[in-house]
Amino acid sequence: MRHKVYGRKLSQKTNQRKALFKNLINALVLNGQIKTTEAKAKAIRGLVEKLITKGKQQTFHARRLIGAFLQNKKAVNKIVDEISPLFKKRPGGFTRIVRLENRRGDNAPLVRLELVEKPPKKEEKPVGAVNKAESKNRETKKVKKSVGKNSRKKKDENKSNQKE
Repeated sequence: MRHKVYGRKLSQKTNQRKALFKNLINALVLNGQIKTTEAKAKAIRGLVEKLITKGKQQTFHARRLIGAFLQNKKAVNKIVDEISPLFKKRPGGFTRIVRLENRRGDNAPLVRLELVEKPPKKEEKPVGAVNKAESKNRETKKVKKSVGKNSRKKKDENKSNQKE
């Protein structure tokens, strides 16, 4: 009998279950929402609430405790710097579960687990993005270089044809 036994096993071994929870929480923190099964969403909901509550302290110690659990610096920084200030006055209930359809293969109920308040999105440049002036300069340099290479090849071909 499972009297007063807390938590869900989800038919997995302990290490696998902990890794699954960490990955789901990291994805939720970084993306703001995840699509998963109802049982998994209910299993990690309490953990997410505790991490956000701990992040409200805004101390270095809280950062370390969250980091020890998540092991992802980006997620830790996002919890402490962006997410927890949004919920400063809210005593709990930081996540919402929205029911979706049932999964096609095994008819498992799918849900979307999301944060009640979403942090403002920062506009990030893609890794290779540059402004227009720089891109024009690069294009002209490429064209000039290619012209130089082609002309050299033609000269070499002309010389080899003349020798024969």
